[in-house]
Amino acid sequence: MKFDTFKMERWQSMWENEVELNLSDSGISPLTLNELIEGEGVESLLETRLAYTQTNGTHELRERIAALYPGARVENVEVTNGTAEANLLAALTLIQADDEVIVQLPNYMQLWGVFQALGARTGAWNLAPDLGAGRWHDRLDELDEMVTPRTRMIALCNPNNPSGHVLGADELDRVAAIADRVGAWVLVDEIYQGMEISSGPTPTMWGRYDKVIVTNSLSKSYGLPGLRIGWILGPESTVAECWRTHDYTTIAMGALSDRLACGVLETARRDRVMVRTQEILKRNLPVVVQHVSKTENLKPILPKAGAFLMLSYEERINSSELAERLRIEKSLLVVPGDHFGMDGWIRIGFGDETNHIEEGLSRIDALLNEVRHAGTS
Repeated sequence: MKFDTFKMERWQSMWENEVELNLSDSGISPLTLNELIEGEGVESLLETRLAYTQTNGTHELRERIAALYPGARVENVEVTNGTAEANLLAALTLIQADDEVIVQLPNYMQLWGVFQALGARTGAWNLAPDLGAGRWHDRLDELDEMVTPRTRMIALCNPNNPSGHVLGADELDRVAAIADRVGAWVLVDEIYQGMEISSGPTPTMWGRYDKVIVTNSLSKSYGLPGLRIGWILGPESTVAECWRTHDYTTIAMGALSDRLACGVLETARRDRVMVRTQEILKRNLPVVVQHVSKTENLKPILPKAGAFLMLSYEERINSSELAERLRIEKSLLVVPGDHFGMDGWIRIGFGDETNHIEEGLSRIDALLNEVRHAGTS
């Protein structure tokens, strides 16, 4: 296997700690350890033995994850180092060279790159942006036409990154029916569940079809990316195969991370964390809406979920060039639409400090004004 450069991940890894303002993140401002534990059980936490943990996740943690999904059991869960590893393990376990895979785009491009490296025949099922209507179109009929008896997997992210679009229960049932027609797997990255804005709770794909893999983690809606705790949910035999693949990667999660993840998934604490997430979303999205309503430079499609949104611009500058100039000239990091195959767009996150978002949007406007004036001079 040969992996191409993961452009967005490399872009963020190189520069997110080198700028004054980082609006490239898709998650919620991370919790501190003190905020998470609220001083409870500090002495007990300090007594945690820093040994190898159970390599597929401790029984207690897998039990608490399984409880989030109707009908799931401990045997349906494997704990991983974030959703990135969960997606990788699922792909390595289920996909081989020349398998046909269909990926929902735009998307976080990790799985696209993994499938390409595996030699899979990868096709794009595209959400269609509609600025006039302020929405994204599912185009499920297009997916139905794309699927063939050779299709091994349909992969999607719901809620979707970077669009913030959400497939509801009816749409997920349709995806399941399309996959069932040819016996394909459905892999759904559900990492942005819990970050709903204008929709009800995002339904899970779990339980809609017998060949479903769900991945998720504590990184985004929980505001705990530093714990590096994710999971795979799937049929027991498939999860066992993923565990076997896991033996070749990171082997196990950190002992403290496993311990803290058990704590955050205790019902009362989980509810408190999710309330914080909703408060951040409700506080910050209106800031973005107010700003873009006053400028002609940026046109959004507001997300149904997620702490991020895509912004369209009309100036004749490539999105990667725009992002590079924002980084160098304005010390601001955003994600260029090129990373999602969508030139003429940028993605910004609004899960950080409110004043950072306000200042970042002002810097984007300032640079676009400079580009316009340079083009007319």
